[in-house]
Amino acid sequence: MSHEFLEKNIGLMAVLIVIVIAIGGLVEIVPLMYQAQAIEPAPGVKPYAPLQLAGRDVYVREGCYGCHSQMIRTLASENLRYGPYSTAGESVYDRPFQWGSKRTGPDLARVGGRYSDDWHRVHLTNPRNVVPESNMPGYPWLSEAKPDPALIERKMRTLRTLGHPYTDADFAGIGAALQDKTEMDALIAYLQGLGVRAKEAMP
Repeated sequence: MSHEFLEKNIGLMAVLIVIVIAIGGLVEIVPLMYQAQAIEPAPGVKPYAPLQLAGRDVYVREGCYGCHSQMIRTLASENLRYGPYSTAGESVYDRPFQWGSKRTGPDLARVGGRYSDDWHRVHLTNPRNVVPESNMPGYPWLSEAKPDPALIERKMRTLRTLGHPYTDADFAGIGAALQDKTEMDALIAYLQGLGVRAKEAMP
């Protein structure tokens, strides 16, 4: 089959391109489905608690992933700035994962425990109060909005069907975990948990 024939038959060329891309995708994706490091959690990594799960949803809803990655590369400069590089086992319970590639702001994969809750609260309300050069928008309305316990329970039950090891005790504690909490509290809880267990398990 000559190149000239392919170039003149756009439909056939499109079909062959799709086939090549599909084969390439399968070659890359299928092996990962059977690698333990990609489907088993890293030591110490657990599913999100109700408040953290609510915070993760706020993080996704507000598009935080557009400016903050959660994936430290295997480069010396990245390891020196952010900490040990990220592994697949750290993201087993992330649906969807928040790796990202854009860094208008710093990577957040190891931000848990780096700052106090009060620092995060001030930063999220008006970032320039703690980082004068920041171009991040403020999110003051999160202090007024409340997470929906019924919605979080439905999400946790869905995640359990996907293999997350939530127990009946986890479901029973949703109401208490979210009582009197705001979306700001939830987002801070999520940020404070990022990378903490993974860092503790690392040598």
